[in-house]
Amino acid sequence: MQELSNSEILPLTLKHSFWTWSAQGKVSPIPITRAEGVYFWDVAGKRYLDFNSMVMCSNIGHSDQRVINAIVEQARQLPFAGPPMATKPRALLGKLLADITPGDLNRFLFTLGGADANENAIKLARAFTGRHKILARYRSYHGATSGAMALTGDPRRWAWEPNLMPGVVHFLDPYRYRSVFHRANPDVSDTELSQDYLNHLEEIIMLEGPETIAAVLIETVTGTNGIIIPPQGYIQGVRKLCDQYNILLITDEVMSGFGRTGKWFAVDHWDVTPDILTMAKGLTSGYAPLGAVALRDEIAEFFNEKVFQSGLTYNAHPISLAAAIANVQVLQEDNLIERSFEMGPVLRRFLTDLGENHPSVGEVRSIGLFGVIELVKNRETKEPLSPFNTSNPEMEQIRNSLLRNGLYVYTHWHTILIVPPLIITENQLKEGFEVLDNALEIADTLVNS
Repeated sequence: MQELSNSEILPLTLKHSFWTWSAQGKVSPIPITRAEGVYFWDVAGKRYLDFNSMVMCSNIGHSDQRVINAIVEQARQLPFAGPPMATKPRALLGKLLADITPGDLNRFLFTLGGADANENAIKLARAFTGRHKILARYRSYHGATSGAMALTGDPRRWAWEPNLMPGVVHFLDPYRYRSVFHRANPDVSDTELSQDYLNHLEEIIMLEGPETIAAVLIETVTGTNGIIIPPQGYIQGVRKLCDQYNILLITDEVMSGFGRTGKWFAVDHWDVTPDILTMAKGLTSGYAPLGAVALRDEIAEFFNEKVFQSGLTYNAHPISLAAAIANVQVLQEDNLIERSFEMGPVLRRFLTDLGENHPSVGEVRSIGLFGVIELVKNRETKEPLSPFNTSNPEMEQIRNSLLRNGLYVYTHWHTILIVPPLIITENQLKEGFEVLDNALEIADTLVNS
């Protein structure tokens, strides 16, 4: 690689890069040089504790030599093979995934990431059922390609309408803290909460026409829109409704898979097998780009004599598959799924203590090592610290304070997500929460007494 001084990295990158999710004149990237474990370092040598697993994907942590060595070995042996080829990593990864995915999800279409995994899941569902409508939730994000953006329910979709994939109908999430159905009785039981939202979904199914609906697509645990954990009975109820009306169930596990919630996949918490499951991010822990669509045997066999009219040049890229194999083996060898489950109560305790100490914290939620802090101006009215679909100067102050003190997090509107690598220790969590504790004093000054 051409020699480049650390001081040249940022200006040269800014000069030639076009940035996503950003106004080009306002980007402020962190110029980093290396990452290891739960930390990364910038060009000045400053260390950051990574509370976001970089992009919610570095589940095994940074720079694990076992995965790096697997990538290097594969690059030396067979750096590329086209999609029509059978390769050793393709064979091995398919078997590994079949062993850990729920039920009879035994066939895998490999993609480059989560967005095209969700797009291909929709193609498969529409072709298999002969129907065109897809139901997805409002507080969801499924990717930035045209079809995945149409599936997305949150405001990231608005900028590209009406030129998106047609046929998507959105419905409400079972979001207890901001439930439109339960403002007068927020302490409703999980059973009643679930049933009300299942009734809402069934009403939409009936109004749209069950015979027109190919699939219901959901993030099993909602990701960037607030780590919304479904109440007990909800996921089972969605599965039951899909069975009742002969509709496929697709679960987006791009963010919640591979131990993030304390199980291999979030659906495992509710003993539900979807018809199609999408994955990415933790599939390789970000060491190489890869996504996958897991299919039930019945759906895969539908295409035995029918051509699946889709493809990707880098489908089943050997280097990405080798990274995924090594990554899954690390998760198994180091018992990181179990570790995430065991660390879940530890994270919840830190979140609860933080909430008790700061009047700006309206609610905290977590499952495994997947958590969120929801900030408000008033606990009684639940007015968000930053209005819907905006990040105000106060939230920017909080984020800047965290960065100054070496904590890297993802903030979304009025929320702070806690998504650390699964290898994080209790002491490292404590280190990060001490920084959060100080930064939230900024938020506390905005609380309406």
